[in-house]
Amino acid sequence: MRLEELAGDVLMFVGDDHESVATAILDGEQALLIDSLGSQDDARWLRRVLCEDLRKTVRVIVATHFMSDHMAGLSLFPDALTIAHRHHRHTFLSQNRRVDAFYREPRVVFDSAMSLRWGRHELSLIHNPGKTMDHISVDVPGADLVCVGDNIVGNIVYLSKADPELIRAAIGRIRQFGRGTIVGGHMGKFPAAVLDNAVHYLDRLQHHVMQLRLDVAADEADARIASIPIEACLAPSVEASAFEREWHRRNLDVVIAQSVFAFDAALAARAVRA
Repeated sequence: MRLEELAGDVLMFVGDDHESVATAILDGEQALLIDSLGSQDDARWLRRVLCEDLRKTVRVIVATHFMSDHMAGLSLFPDALTIAHRHHRHTFLSQNRRVDAFYREPRVVFDSAMSLRWGRHELSLIHNPGKTMDHISVDVPGADLVCVGDNIVGNIVYLSKADPELIRAAIGRIRQFGRGTIVGGHMGKFPAAVLDNAVHYLDRLQHHVMQLRLDVAADEADARIASIPIEACLAPSVEASAFEREWHRRNLDVVIAQSVFAFDAALAARAVRA
Protein backbone atom coordinates (compact mmCIF):
# COMPACT_ATOMS: atom_id res chain seq x y z
CA MET A 1 0.00 0.00 0.00
CA ARG A 2 1.26 3.44 -0.91
CA LEU A 3 0.35 7.04 -0.09
CA GLU A 4 1.59 9.92 -2.24
CA GLU A 5 0.91 13.64 -2.09
CA LEU A 6 0.03 14.99 -5.54
CA ALA A 7 -0.57 18.54 -4.28
CA GLY A 8 -0.89 20.15 -0.87
CA ASP A 9 -4.56 19.19 -0.75
CA VAL A 10 -4.58 16.12 -3.03
CA LEU A 11 -3.51 12.65 -1.84
CA MET A 12 -3.27 9.43 -3.83
CA PHE A 13 -3.71 6.00 -2.21
CA VAL A 14 -2.57 2.87 -4.05
CA GLY A 15 -3.75 -0.40 -2.56
CA ASP A 16 -2.23 -3.86 -2.74
CA ASP A 17 -5.27 -5.42 -4.41
CA HIS A 18 -4.94 -4.87 -8.17
CA GLU A 19 -2.86 -1.76 -7.35
CA SER A 20 -6.21 0.02 -7.29
CA VAL A 21 -6.11 3.80 -6.81
CA ALA A 22 -8.17 6.22 -4.71
CA THR A 23 -7.62 9.98 -4.78
CA ALA A 24 -8.56 12.25 -1.88
CA ILE A 25 -9.14 15.98 -2.38
CA LEU A 26 -9.11 17.91 0.89
CA ASP A 27 -11.13 20.90 1.98
CA GLY A 28 -9.94 21.69 5.48
CA GLU A 29 -11.03 18.77 7.67
CA GLN A 30 -13.29 17.33 4.96
CA ALA A 31 -12.34 14.99 2.11
CA LEU A 32 -13.79 14.01 -1.26
CA LEU A 33 -12.73 10.59 -2.53
CA ILE A 34 -12.46 9.55 -6.16
CA ASP A 35 -12.85 5.74 -6.02
CA SER A 36 -12.22 3.69 -2.88
CA LEU A 37 -9.80 0.79 -3.59
CA GLY A 38 -10.24 -2.89 -4.35
CA SER A 39 -10.34 -4.86 -1.10
CA GLN A 40 -11.67 -4.41 2.40
CA ASP A 41 -8.14 -4.54 3.84
CA ASP A 42 -7.01 -1.77 1.50
CA ALA A 43 -10.12 0.29 2.19
CA ARG A 44 -9.69 -0.04 5.96
CA TRP A 45 -6.09 1.16 5.56
CA LEU A 46 -7.32 4.16 3.57
CA ARG A 47 -9.89 4.98 6.27
CA ARG A 48 -7.32 4.61 9.04
CA VAL A 49 -4.81 6.91 7.35
CA LEU A 50 -7.29 9.49 6.13
CA CYS A 51 -9.75 9.57 9.02
CA GLU A 52 -7.71 8.53 12.06
CA ASP A 53 -4.16 9.65 11.29
CA LEU A 54 -5.00 12.77 9.27
CA ARG A 55 -8.36 13.41 11.04
CA LYS A 56 -10.35 14.02 7.87
CA THR A 57 -14.03 13.24 7.35
CA VAL A 58 -15.05 11.74 4.02
CA ARG A 59 -18.11 13.66 2.82
CA VAL A 60 -18.29 12.67 -0.88
CA ILE A 61 -17.22 9.63 -2.92
CA VAL A 62 -17.14 9.88 -6.73
CA ALA A 63 -16.96 6.60 -8.68
CA THR A 64 -15.07 6.72 -11.97
CA HIS A 65 -16.90 3.46 -12.78
CA PHE A 66 -18.84 0.84 -10.84
CA MET A 67 -16.48 -2.15 -10.86
CA SER A 68 -15.81 -3.98 -7.62
CA ASP A 69 -12.06 -3.43 -7.62
CA HIS A 70 -12.71 0.31 -7.13
CA MET A 71 -15.64 0.15 -4.69
CA ALA A 72 -14.43 -1.61 -1.55
CA GLY A 73 -14.54 1.51 0.61
CA LEU A 74 -18.11 2.59 -0.16
CA SER A 75 -19.57 0.77 2.85
CA LEU A 76 -16.92 2.18 5.21
CA PHE A 77 -18.20 5.74 4.75
CA PRO A 78 -21.98 5.33 5.14
CA ASP A 79 -22.62 9.06 5.59
CA ALA A 80 -20.73 10.12 2.46
CA LEU A 81 -22.64 11.37 -0.57
CA THR A 82 -21.96 8.93 -3.43
CA ILE A 83 -21.90 10.06 -7.07
CA ALA A 84 -21.82 7.90 -10.19
CA HIS A 85 -22.92 7.87 -13.80
CA ARG A 86 -26.48 6.83 -14.55
CA HIS A 87 -25.30 3.60 -16.24
CA HIS A 88 -23.48 2.37 -13.11
CA ARG A 89 -25.65 -0.76 -12.75
CA HIS A 90 -24.87 -1.86 -16.30
CA THR A 91 -21.18 -1.89 -15.46
CA PHE A 92 -21.62 -3.50 -12.05
CA LEU A 93 -23.75 -6.34 -13.43
CA SER A 94 -21.60 -7.01 -16.50
CA GLN A 95 -18.16 -7.17 -14.87
CA ASN A 96 -16.21 -10.41 -14.71
CA ARG A 97 -15.58 -10.56 -10.95
CA ARG A 98 -18.53 -8.94 -9.21
CA VAL A 99 -18.45 -8.52 -5.42
CA ASP A 100 -22.03 -7.85 -4.41
CA ALA A 101 -21.04 -6.91 -0.85
CA PHE A 102 -19.25 -3.82 -2.21
CA TYR A 103 -22.34 -2.45 -3.96
CA ARG A 104 -23.92 0.71 -2.61
CA GLU A 105 -26.60 2.61 -4.49
CA PRO A 106 -25.26 6.06 -5.44
CA ARG A 107 -27.28 8.94 -4.05
CA VAL A 108 -26.52 11.19 -7.04
CA VAL A 109 -26.38 10.07 -10.67
CA PHE A 110 -25.81 12.16 -13.79
CA ASP A 111 -25.78 11.71 -17.55
CA SER A 112 -23.23 13.83 -19.41
CA ALA A 113 -21.48 16.18 -16.99
CA MET A 114 -21.63 17.92 -13.65
CA SER A 115 -19.47 20.41 -11.76
CA LEU A 116 -18.61 20.34 -8.09
CA ARG A 117 -16.78 22.93 -6.03
CA TRP A 118 -14.57 21.35 -3.38
CA GLY A 119 -12.21 23.57 -1.42
CA ARG A 120 -10.11 25.53 -3.87
CA HIS A 121 -10.94 23.13 -6.69
CA GLU A 122 -13.63 23.24 -9.35
CA LEU A 123 -14.11 19.59 -10.33
CA SER A 124 -15.59 18.61 -13.69
CA LEU A 125 -17.16 15.16 -13.88
CA ILE A 126 -17.44 14.19 -17.54
CA HIS A 127 -19.06 11.05 -18.93
CA ASN A 128 -16.31 9.33 -20.88
CA PRO A 129 -17.37 5.81 -21.92
CA GLY A 130 -14.50 3.56 -22.92
CA LYS A 131 -13.52 0.58 -20.81
CA THR A 132 -17.10 0.63 -19.48
CA MET A 133 -20.22 2.50 -20.50
CA ASP A 134 -20.45 4.37 -17.18
CA HIS A 135 -16.87 5.62 -17.12
CA ILE A 136 -16.28 9.21 -16.10
CA SER A 137 -13.19 11.41 -16.06
CA VAL A 138 -12.73 13.78 -13.13
CA ASP A 139 -10.85 16.89 -14.20
CA VAL A 140 -9.04 18.82 -11.45
CA PRO A 141 -7.50 21.81 -13.24
CA GLY A 142 -6.36 23.47 -10.00
CA ALA A 143 -4.00 20.54 -9.43
CA ASP A 144 -3.20 20.01 -13.15
CA LEU A 145 -4.48 16.45 -13.05
CA VAL A 146 -7.34 14.30 -14.30
CA CYS A 147 -8.53 11.00 -12.83
CA VAL A 148 -9.39 8.64 -15.67
CA GLY A 149 -10.31 5.31 -14.09
CA ASP A 150 -9.58 2.26 -16.23
CA ASN A 151 -9.55 3.96 -19.62
CA ILE A 152 -5.81 3.38 -19.35
CA VAL A 153 -3.88 0.75 -17.39
CA GLY A 154 -0.47 2.33 -17.08
CA ASN A 155 1.08 2.50 -20.52
CA ILE A 156 -1.40 0.01 -21.96
CA VAL A 157 -5.17 -0.55 -22.01
CA TYR A 158 -7.25 -3.51 -20.89
CA LEU A 159 -9.90 -4.58 -23.39
CA SER A 160 -12.09 -6.84 -21.26
CA LYS A 161 -15.56 -6.63 -22.89
CA ALA A 162 -15.08 -3.15 -24.35
CA ASP A 163 -15.06 -1.95 -27.94
CA PRO A 164 -11.43 -0.94 -28.64
CA GLU A 165 -12.66 2.05 -30.64
CA LEU A 166 -14.56 3.30 -27.61
CA ILE A 167 -11.39 3.11 -25.51
CA ARG A 168 -9.44 4.96 -28.19
CA ALA A 169 -12.09 7.69 -28.29
CA ALA A 170 -12.10 7.97 -24.49
CA ILE A 171 -8.35 8.53 -24.42
CA GLY A 172 -8.77 11.20 -27.08
CA ARG A 173 -11.25 13.03 -24.85
CA ILE A 174 -8.86 12.79 -21.90
CA ARG A 175 -6.17 14.45 -24.02
CA GLN A 176 -8.46 17.44 -24.47
CA PHE A 177 -8.25 18.29 -20.78
CA GLY A 178 -4.57 19.10 -21.35
CA ARG A 179 -3.45 18.06 -17.86
CA GLY A 180 0.13 17.32 -16.94
CA THR A 181 -0.70 14.43 -14.60
CA ILE A 182 -2.92 11.46 -15.39
CA VAL A 183 -4.19 9.42 -12.43
CA GLY A 184 -5.18 5.97 -13.56
CA GLY A 185 -7.51 3.51 -11.88
CA HIS A 186 -4.51 1.26 -11.24
CA MET A 187 -0.80 1.71 -10.53
CA GLY A 188 -0.85 5.45 -9.75
CA LYS A 189 0.00 8.69 -11.51
CA PHE A 190 1.68 9.23 -14.88
CA PRO A 191 2.83 12.12 -17.05
CA ALA A 192 0.54 13.08 -19.92
CA ALA A 193 2.64 11.04 -22.38
CA VAL A 194 1.02 7.91 -20.92
CA LEU A 195 -2.03 8.64 -23.10
CA ASP A 196 0.01 8.41 -26.29
CA ASN A 197 1.69 5.27 -24.95
CA ALA A 198 -1.67 3.61 -24.29
CA VAL A 199 -2.96 4.41 -27.78
CA HIS A 200 0.30 3.16 -29.30
CA TYR A 201 -0.14 -0.12 -27.43
CA LEU A 202 -3.73 -0.48 -28.62
CA ASP A 203 -2.79 0.33 -32.22
CA ARG A 204 0.09 -2.14 -32.30
CA LEU A 205 -1.90 -4.90 -30.63
CA GLN A 206 -4.66 -4.40 -33.19
CA HIS A 207 -2.13 -4.39 -36.04
CA HIS A 208 -0.49 -7.65 -34.96
CA VAL A 209 -3.79 -9.42 -34.32
CA MET A 210 -5.31 -8.33 -37.62
CA GLN A 211 -2.24 -9.40 -39.57
CA LEU A 212 -2.40 -12.85 -38.01
CA ARG A 213 -6.13 -13.16 -38.65
CA LEU A 214 -5.62 -12.15 -42.30
CA ASP A 215 -2.50 -14.19 -43.02
CA VAL A 216 -2.90 -17.55 -41.26
CA ALA A 217 -5.61 -20.13 -40.54
CA ALA A 218 -7.89 -19.45 -37.58
CA ASP A 219 -6.54 -22.23 -35.32
CA GLU A 220 -2.94 -21.21 -35.98
CA ALA A 221 -3.79 -17.53 -35.60
CA ASP A 222 -5.07 -18.03 -32.06
CA ALA A 223 -1.89 -19.83 -31.02
CA ARG A 224 0.28 -17.07 -32.46
CA ILE A 225 -1.89 -14.32 -30.96
CA ALA A 226 -1.34 -15.92 -27.54
CA SER A 227 2.40 -15.46 -28.05
CA ILE A 228 2.45 -11.76 -29.01
CA PRO A 229 5.04 -10.23 -26.65
CA ILE A 230 4.17 -7.00 -24.92
CA GLU A 231 7.40 -5.52 -26.29
CA ALA A 232 5.90 -5.72 -29.79
CA CYS A 233 3.13 -3.37 -28.69
CA LEU A 234 4.79 -0.92 -26.32
CA ALA A 235 5.72 2.60 -27.33
CA PRO A 236 9.45 3.25 -27.83
CA SER A 237 11.43 3.65 -24.60
CA VAL A 238 8.59 2.23 -22.48
CA GLU A 239 9.57 -0.72 -20.28
CA ALA A 240 6.68 -2.85 -19.06
CA SER A 241 6.00 -3.26 -15.36
CA ALA A 242 4.97 -6.62 -13.93
CA PHE A 243 1.40 -5.30 -13.64
CA GLU A 244 1.29 -4.26 -17.31
CA ARG A 245 2.71 -7.64 -18.35
CA GLU A 246 -0.03 -9.44 -16.45
CA TRP A 247 -2.79 -7.37 -18.06
CA HIS A 248 -1.24 -7.79 -21.49
CA ARG A 249 -1.51 -11.55 -21.00
CA ARG A 250 -5.15 -11.08 -20.04
CA ASN A 251 -5.67 -8.99 -23.17
CA LEU A 252 -4.40 -11.82 -25.33
CA ASP A 253 -6.84 -14.21 -23.63
CA VAL A 254 -9.67 -11.72 -24.27
CA VAL A 255 -8.68 -11.26 -27.92
CA ILE A 256 -8.85 -15.02 -28.50
CA ALA A 257 -11.97 -15.76 -26.44
CA GLN A 258 -13.99 -12.86 -27.85
CA SER A 259 -12.51 -12.77 -31.39
CA VAL A 260 -11.48 -9.15 -30.82
CA PHE A 261 -10.37 -7.40 -34.04
CA ALA A 262 -11.85 -10.22 -36.16
CA PHE A 263 -14.51 -7.83 -37.43
CA ASP A 264 -11.84 -5.24 -38.29
CA ALA A 265 -9.84 -7.90 -40.11
CA ALA A 266 -12.93 -8.91 -42.08
CA LEU A 267 -13.60 -5.30 -43.07
CA ALA A 268 -9.96 -4.92 -44.16
CA ALA A 269 -10.17 -8.08 -46.27
CA ARG A 270 -13.41 -6.90 -47.88
CA ALA A 271 -11.81 -3.56 -48.75
CA VAL A 272 -8.92 -5.34 -50.46
CA ARG A 273 -11.30 -7.50 -52.51
CA ALA A 274 -13.27 -4.43 -53.55
